Amino acid sequence: MPPGYRFYPTEEELISFYLHNKLEGEGEYLNRVIPVVDIYDYNPSQLPQISGEASLRDTEQWFFFIPRQESEARGGRPKRLTTTGYWKATGSPNHVYSSDNRIIGVKRTMVFYSGRAPNGAKTDWKMNEYKAIKAEASSSNNEVPKLRQEFSLCRVYKKSKCLRAFDRRPAPRRDVVSYPRVEDADHNNNLHKVVARSGTSSAESSSSGDHGQPSHGEEANQMDVDNEATLLDWEKVDWFLGSEP
Repeated sequence: MPPGYRFYPTEEELISFYLHNKLEGEGEYLNRVIPVVDIYDYNPSQLPQISGEASLRDTEQWFFFIPRQESEARGGRPKRLTTTGYWKATGSPNHVYSSDNRIIGVKRTMVFYSGRAPNGAKTDWKMNEYKAIKAEASSSNNEVPKLRQEFSLCRVYKKSKCLRAFDRRPAPRRDVVSYPRVEDADHNNNLHKVVARSGTSSAESSSSGDHGQPSHGEEANQMDVDNEATLLDWEKVDWFLGSEP
């Protein structure tokens, strides 16, 4: 896709369009967008390489249709084991609502653990599994909706501690010129005055050989140096503020 475009569907779009069309056998092109993969045959790190065209270059989330397992068809529980770990459901399933407040599906969140239960180590890989309902259910209906089990749709992603890609900003350029602050200019100016006074005093001591008070002419020379330094200070400040000298 062109730069700036991303496959970022809502939960309503995932269920109402993609999952429903897949369940009805319509739109063979859907397999190019969201492929049919038994994700439990793979480790999470392998899934981004086998995702569909729409999310193949994505670095944050990937979508898959999961076919119903034979153990589920016989009334058993699905096997969520992989070669290096297992997916564990967390929390209770939640209803997914449409924009007009209809229940259109159920979502379950899972976390991937490396190793074997009960000593598995929790990882940053997570998954949202979506199932569509057989018939429309009202939001006030307390009955558990009947689900269509032929296919489910999952969104695999890795929990990140940073912002999403479209919220990030590029790192600052290193070749940008950093201008001195006004406080830094004042500090440098004061240091310049001290150095000027020190140099003048050393010259006076070496020429007169007297370590006492300077003469009247030496005081005048000292004032000229201070005035010159002060003028240079204001020129730096004017340059920093962007005003004409």
